[in-house]
Amino acid sequence: METGTAIDVLELLALPGLAKLTEQQVRGTTCVWDGVPLTAATAVDLGERAASRAGQPVRWFPRACHPCTSKAALRALHDHAPMCEQCTDEAALCEVGRGLYRLMREARR
Repeated sequence: METGTAIDVLELLALPGLAKLTEQQVRGTTCVWDGVPLTAATAVDLGERAASRAGQPVRWFPRACHPCTSKAALRALHDHAPMCEQCTDEAALCEVGRGLYRLMREARR
């Protein structure tokens, strides 16, 4: 899913900790948030993430369903906007806010 912005807004989406996820969620075969099974057509790739598991640094590649991605983007936008001077002054000029809004809308499709 292309966000159309230089800012990688996927990194702004809050993910559950690895310890709280099933093996399928960690592997990306089910949604990282609600555990719904994913296919190539239904999955949103959330990008590579760094984490710690059993005290060791690991890289993982979470995926999510479209409805959960849209909800997470909306939550991230609500977290971002009140703290962003640009969003407060003129939200249309904030690259991060626009990217999160675009991600939320695209994930709804």
